[in-house]
Formats: sequence, C-alpha cells, structure tokens
Amino acid sequence: MRIATIVNSKTLLLQNSALLLPQLLLCVRHHSTTKLFLAGLSYNTNETVLRDTFKQHGQIIEVKVICDHKTGESKGYGFVRFNSEIAATSARKELHRQIVDGRRIRVGYAHKG
Repeated sequence: MRIATIVNSKTLLLQNSALLLPQLLLCVRHHSTTKLFLAGLSYNTNETVLRDTFKQHGQIIEVKVICDHKTGESKGYGFVRFNSEIAATSARKELHRQIVDGRRIRVGYAHKG
C-alpha cells in the first residue's frame, strides 16, 4: 500500500480507502504502558515508600529511585513498573499530583528509548 495524502492530520488516504490515523497509531507507542515515570520526589523518598504508595493499584514488578552515582542522594525522580497496563493506568490517574513524603509528585508514562 502507498500513502497518497494526509488530510486534516486525522485521516490517511490509502489508494481507494481511508484509514483513521488514531487506529494506525495504536500499533506505535512512544511510551511504556506498564512503567511509570515519577517526578518531584522528595530527596528523602526511597523505594520502600514508593512501593508502599503504589502497591494498592496492582502488582509491582520494579521500583527505582534514581540517585547520584557519587553521593548516593536521590535526584528527585524514579520509576515504578507494574505487571499490567490496568494497574499502571490506575496508579497514574490516582496518584498524579498527590502528596508523597511532603511533595506533590507528577506521574506519567515512561518514554521508551
């Protein structure tokens, strides 16, 4: 199949048929659907605190607070990986902009790459 034209950034015309762009993009994801990126963490927040905070949303596979390799101190961000998309979506929705360890955290999907 050859792409002829893009119309209104929403529809691709493929020879004699039209295909909606969102349907096409379902096959291409630029973020992980089970791994969440956490920003705005307190420098005192550790992996145990994150595991306890996020475990109510589903089974956690991995928790990681990113630390400076020289000082060992938290850089204020981290990741939580769930075993399912449903758990990750629930956690992202419920915990984004909530207070954890005295700081309002931001929760989003982790980008691949």
